[in-house]
Amino acid sequence: MKNILKYITATFFLLTMVNCQNDNVEFGSLDTPTNLVVTVDIVGKTVQAPNGDGSGKVKFTAKADNAISYKFVFGDGLSEVSPSGVTEHGFATVGLNTYNVTVIANGKGGVSSSTVVEVKVFSNFNDLKSTNFLTGGTAAGKKWYIAANEVAHLGVGPNSTNNDENYYPKWYQAAAFEKASTCFYDGEFTFALVNGKIEFKQDNKGNTFFQNSYKSVGGGTNGGDDQCLPFNTAGTKIVSLAPSTSVISKNPNVASKITGTVMNFSDGGFMGYYAGATQYEILSITDNRMTVRFVQANNADLAWYQTFTTTKPSQAPTDDFTKLVFSDEFNSDGAPDATKWGYDLGAGGWGNNEVQTYTNSATNAVVQGGVLKITAKKEGANYTSARLKSEDKYAFKYGKIEFKAKLPAGAGTWPAVWSLGADYKTNTWPACGEIDFMEHRGSAPNVIHGSLHFPGNSGGNANTNTTTIANATTEFHVYKTIWTATSIKFYVDDKLFHSFANSNSVPFNKDFFLILNVAMGGTFGGTIDPAFTQATMEVDYIRVYQ
Repeated sequence: MKNILKYITATFFLLTMVNCQNDNVEFGSLDTPTNLVVTVDIVGKTVQAPNGDGSGKVKFTAKADNAISYKFVFGDGLSEVSPSGVTEHGFATVGLNTYNVTVIANGKGGVSSSTVVEVKVFSNFNDLKSTNFLTGGTAAGKKWYIAANEVAHLGVGPNSTNNDENYYPKWYQAAAFEKASTCFYDGEFTFALVNGKIEFKQDNKGNTFFQNSYKSVGGGTNGGDDQCLPFNTAGTKIVSLAPSTSVISKNPNVASKITGTVMNFSDGGFMGYYAGATQYEILSITDNRMTVRFVQANNADLAWYQTFTTTKPSQAPTDDFTKLVFSDEFNSDGAPDATKWGYDLGAGGWGNNEVQTYTNSATNAVVQGGVLKITAKKEGANYTSARLKSEDKYAFKYGKIEFKAKLPAGAGTWPAVWSLGADYKTNTWPACGEIDFMEHRGSAPNVIHGSLHFPGNSGGNANTNTTTIANATTEFHVYKTIWTATSIKFYVDDKLFHSFANSNSVPFNKDFFLILNVAMGGTFGGTIDPAFTQATMEVDYIRVYQ
């Protein structure tokens, strides 16, 4: 990791060298911290709610003479070091509970003083969805693995208040299996639900992958590259869930797209990559995939990201398809090829409160200059667009669906390339199944959605995930979905961002047909920009391989 992060750490190193030039190597007077005072502020405390608003959050402020840092032992199995003496902690045990919080003021040379404060706080925080996804809802538990086959299974970015940068690994994203020569992919992480508590066990096969500034924890020498070192992770840790207080939880651009839940690990517990963190924010979680974010303990400016999966990745070739069985290269100017495409026509909202009327007019759908152009237009007080479909012309089961597209811009636009179960007329949606290879909301530029709709997971509760790319509306990107009897995987520019475990219990094992359209407004598209006039989705090609 040294080469990857040298541009991040160089500045800190130089500043440290400058500041250390005048350091006195002697401790000087070893004065024990005195006059330790701790202020406790229970979040949401009122006369009517003297023990807080149910979030379980408490802010602590510690001050002492001669103190250089403070440690808080919260009495719930968790602790935190705060150089400033200010911290906020979420107590996760549901109900009204009393905690004895030990606050330690540390001085020079290891001298310290301490005090204990009693905190009585109410919590009604409960994330049953994340709990069940994590553990499978059983005492036997569920095993997770590093998603080594995904780009950005490990990454790092800024932990700052910059809302455009603090929610993804801006600085570094590991390539698929980039660290296969290390021990990083060997670990197994088991979460189990035992008597209402989440238990965690890490089997690291004897070695842990250490961030370079923490190698001393494993008996190495800090600095240089990240390194695998022997480290004992045996034993059971307790994981408590609490509401997030991170900068990303306050980011209005993404706050609605994250779970808002953090995992607190007892007794120094961690997940795979050792960077001193024991608190992991769950950004997204499904039955078989989870992405977390954590802050490096000795460098609060660095936020790390890890992705996990319930299927251990293998470097053996994944299911892929190479025989081209259907394509449209859009090389003939004029109307779309009638042997491949028909139209849905009319208004009515299409089940999503959309406002456009679909037409077969060349002003809404035309092949021109080697691309298909689907244009949504404002027509007086109304909107027109087009929806092309391969229904009754081409349908398929399993394969690789790939297309190259540039998306329309503007709040209210809702472009999609998707598919519907061919039996939808007799097997009413969502029972027929729907696979959305790509959806985009103009009001949230560059955020690409891949989703599946089926009974129990449809509409706003679809099985879904997103990835953020650059220039979705000004440049062409390649979107790909690989659909097999055992999985459905969504990619953008060969980066996997969503994986679904296919099985006989869901309707994705039969023929589907293709649909391309640009909708306006509706439950997903949202409010349309009053200044909107028109916007176009351009498709360079669409291909199906089997």
